[in-house]
Amino acid sequence: MPGDLNQYGFLFGGRMLSWVDEACWIAASLDYPNSQFVTVGMDHVEFRHGVKEGIILEIDCNKIKRGCTSVSYQVEVSRGGDEEKGLIFSTCVTFVNVDQDGAKLAIS
Repeated sequence: MPGDLNQYGFLFGGRMLSWVDEACWIAASLDYPNSQFVTVGMDHVEFRHGVKEGIILEIDCNKIKRGCTSVSYQVEVSRGGDEEKGLIFSTCVTFVNVDQDGAKLAIS
């Protein structure tokens, strides 16, 4: 959408990071519905291709690790239906389960 683009017509990187964070949070919340997750990190941020207006993005989140209080997801962002451009962005997002006061809590 136009509000997601910079002055050159490309998607703001921070907007993509927000979408990635939200998509992974949804995945974690579906996998562990009794948990209250907050994001603690993304392992690497590098955008491989620019994204112009009108491009449909596909965000895939796959659980790769679960600890006592945390869970991590590998995320890949690519152009929907376009094998030619390949991967646009990938990272690992880690969440921690917290209680009402923000203290770490075991995942149930």
